[in-house]
This record gives sequence, C-alpha cells and structure tokens, in this order.
Amino acid sequence: DVQLVEPGGGSVQAGGSLRLSCVVSGYTFSSLCLGWFRQAPGKEPEGVAAIGSDGSTSYADSAEGRFNISQDYASHILYLSMNSLKPEDTAMYYCAATFYAYGDPLYAPRYDYWGQGTQVTVS
Repeated sequence: DVQLVEPGGGSVQAGGSLRLSCVVSGYTFSSLCLGWFRQAPGKEPEGVAAIGSDGSTSYADSAEGRFNISQDYASHILYLSMNSLKPEDTAMYYCAATFYAYGDPLYAPRYDYWGQGTQVTVS
C-alpha cells in the first residue's frame, strides 16, 4: 500500500511562509497523482493543490499565486510551499495520493491514500 507521512506543519504570522512535506512510500512515486487538501473546523474539506504523474499542476483559486506544489523524485517527498499566508489558511492539511489520473485533481474522493494530517496556524 501507499503510505504518506507528514512530518509537521507549524504556526506563522500572517504574511509569512511555510513549507509542508509529505514522504511517500510503498509504490513508484512517479506513477501517482498527489495532492494537498485542507480542512478547517466547521468547514468542508478543500482541495488546495495537486500534481499529476505527468508533472502537471492544479491549484485552488485560494492558493493560486501563493502556493506551489512540487515533488522530489529522488527523495519521494511531496512539498507544498505556502507564501503570503493568511489567517483563513489556518487548517489541518493532508497530503493524498491516487493512481486514478482522470477527473478533477482537487476532488478529494478521487484519492485513496491519505497522510495523517498536519496543523497549520496563521495568526
């Protein structure tokens, strides 16, 4: 099975930056579509960014221009670099993986494998 582990999020002041990491194991990294999702208390899960097995990227409107998704093939690590953070970015962030390459890459039910989540707090 694919396993995803997120080492840690963090707290930052508004306008600051954070980089989230997700270590992916259990299958060929380059065969997977990978994404970052978040859920704030009382809100529905939201797709933030995704990267396909072909390297194509997708971003939510709320993330476009501020967040960047990338992957290190050698280390099998997925990253989400977040800049110009806002209090409304506060949420639990999850990385996710799927072998399914079709449809909306920011649609959470498409993903079969999930990390444990990491808290991001912007004050």
